[in-house]
Amino acid sequence: MRLKHVTFAASLVLLLLLLAACGGSEESSNMSAGSTPVVTNAPRTAYPMPPVKSAAELNRSPYGWTSLNDNRQQRLANYAGHVVVLDFYATWCQPCREEVPHLIQLQKQYEARGLRVVGLNVGGAEDQDKVPGFIKEFGITYQLGFPDEQMIDLYLSDDDRIPQTFVFDRDGRLVKRFVSYGADMPAELERTVQMALASEGKQAAINTDADSTKSVIAVSH
Repeated sequence: MRLKHVTFAASLVLLLLLLAACGGSEESSNMSAGSTPVVTNAPRTAYPMPPVKSAAELNRSPYGWTSLNDNRQQRLANYAGHVVVLDFYATWCQPCREEVPHLIQLQKQYEARGLRVVGLNVGGAEDQDKVPGFIKEFGITYQLGFPDEQMIDLYLSDDDRIPQTFVFDRDGRLVKRFVSYGADMPAELERTVQMALASEGKQAAINTDADSTKSVIAVSH
């Protein structure tokens, strides 16, 4: 009896191995040279990644955020003539914490040319009380606020990973969206900001000392 059980078990293992081998060969054939793999879900890619909503919808949105500095309601439209970096973060988010020093440096370096960095906390109600300590810990000098729920839905409905960083030009048009934070992101973000600053924009309300070479930025849709 024991031998029969061993023989049956060995046969079952062999059958499973054969089935696995068939599955592997089918996958390999699907990935042959020149073929495109088919996935059922959206890939978990990093930046840049366009939002579900169009850039025009983001620009025209009546939703905004409550400024931590003066408790006033703000909207993207209030920043016409400036290049705006909207950063969605939470104090407990490690990649967000890694990004903060770079955002501080960007604001310090390019503020005179019209850059405005705004950090928007999406860590939940319990995280809002931790923001003052977060400011003190990092010495944050850029603006902070709490976004409307409708604004969160508008910007993050398709991908709620954080940090997420949106760059808008002087006319309020979306230039690029960064999802998550990686080693190459700081340099790419700074290049994006520099190019946006180099374009004066139709509604520019401030003078800039931008380079004479004007860059054309593709708007993400």
